[in-house]
Amino acid sequence: MSNNPIIPIYTTNGDTGAFLQYPYLYNCSGEWIGFVTSKRDIYSVLGEYVGRLTDDPRIVRKRATSTLRPHLTPPPAPKRIAPPVNVPLPRMMPELIHSLFDVLMDAPELLHTVDAGDMREDMD
Repeated sequence: MSNNPIIPIYTTNGDTGAFLQYPYLYNCSGEWIGFVTSKRDIYSVLGEYVGRLTDDPRIVRKRATSTLRPHLTPPPAPKRIAPPVNVPLPRMMPELIHSLFDVLMDAPELLHTVDAGDMREDMD
């Protein structure tokens, strides 16, 4: 059991979209969907770059990128968490500049569980 606090991650419209218990990122059901690095980069459970964590906190990504981020080896899979029943209301979220988008709102498929997503291994 981690002593790290569970931090709600919000969407631009103010909904709770995920939870962070450093370094693990969970969906609202408490399932593991990614991890964050010490530089605040967010990666999927498969080690693919997803975006970065802002101070708001929310997860954003550049619409166009000329450089690919390296694939990272994910940390060992954590146990499921019990997300908090009550979360603080978010601050007013500033609008994102046009070159960024909110991953949890506009591309939630980038953060999927281990047993879901386009890159999962096919079942026999």
